[in-house]
Amino acid sequence: MKPSTQFSGFAALGVPADVCASLADQGIVVPTLIQSQAIPPVIDGRDVVGLAQTGTGKTLAFGLPLLMRLGPEQTALVLAPTRELAQQIAQTFQNLRVRCALVVGGLSMLPQEKALRNKPKVIVATPGRLMDHMERGNVRWERISTVVLDEADRMLDMGFAPSIKRILDRVPTKRQTLLFSATFPHDIASLAAQYLKDPVRVEATPAGAAPSKVEQELVYVAHEEKPTILSELLVETRGTVLVFSRTRHGARKLTKSLRSSGHRAAEIHSDRTPSQRREALEGFKEGRYRVLVATDIAARGIDVKDIELVVNYDVPEKPEDYVHRIGRTGRAGSAGRAITLALPDQASDVRAIEKLLGVPVDVSRRSTAAPLAGPRPPLGQPKRRSFVRPARKRR
Repeated sequence: MKPSTQFSGFAALGVPADVCASLADQGIVVPTLIQSQAIPPVIDGRDVVGLAQTGTGKTLAFGLPLLMRLGPEQTALVLAPTRELAQQIAQTFQNLRVRCALVVGGLSMLPQEKALRNKPKVIVATPGRLMDHMERGNVRWERISTVVLDEADRMLDMGFAPSIKRILDRVPTKRQTLLFSATFPHDIASLAAQYLKDPVRVEATPAGAAPSKVEQELVYVAHEEKPTILSELLVETRGTVLVFSRTRHGARKLTKSLRSSGHRAAEIHSDRTPSQRREALEGFKEGRYRVLVATDIAARGIDVKDIELVVNYDVPEKPEDYVHRIGRTGRAGSAGRAITLALPDQASDVRAIEKLLGVPVDVSRRSTAAPLAGPRPPLGQPKRRSFVRPARKRR
């Protein structure tokens, strides 16, 4: 379907006028790049592989066209890696007045069973909980005409590949399959080759690229100096701050320390109950907490506007997680800032991140240590500028 030249915005992509009006009521008027590229082929019924950074509007990129294609007795299945992300996807459909069943772990099975029996237009699920319902015979597989794998790379990172393959083998073979991901490693390419039919590839940004409007800063520091650096950053920053820890133990300890220093801080990780995680995220969105400490399990599930600063208190284990973490700031075209605290012996981890990004990350003058692994290898990029430590704001 070719966009019409007689209309603008979402209407030019073939989105009906009433849906455009509903989007306008929510302040959504101009399609993002991934939406402009993905909506027409999805409307045409093509399988699609969509590559885009987090925060670029992928939910509407697949959500709008699949709603236009669903027949009266058809259902779309959307798989997501975490309950937080699944909840946000479900909320997007609910904002469009679509009957949606949310199927995630940590919540009672009975309300989910009832929702599945109520012939929802969309099922949004995490793979593990959907498998539980599969074993109980609660899913009307014959109704499913479209399957969406959202944040597919993260689902595979979390070990969901066997569940995803069992689910895809169970749904009707005559279906439309859409795969969206921020990165495109070999296992994702293999999954797409096995389960998607002649897919159209749409790419808003190169796989693994960092958000273009996020200013990145690297601070080499001794471990015992991390709390001091973080305290300085919190003093300098007026807005909300998202802090990433490698472990849930570290997240708990750091949150306790921040609270004892007078900061309004909350934590979100796998040891927290669903209600605790929901309260922390909602409190962060609403301003009750200025600082949110999270592990990587929450990196894809935090959709909060105007996060001023992301701090990698710990360098992530995987380079891809760095992209997902800093993608929490600089969303929807706004500017953002990300600062990573690295120990001297983590220089090789930093180089792996820079290799994925294709560019070096600026080393800050606030560094108190030097990398131990020698100079960085050339990346074929222009010489980077020196980072000038910003003047501390007066409160």
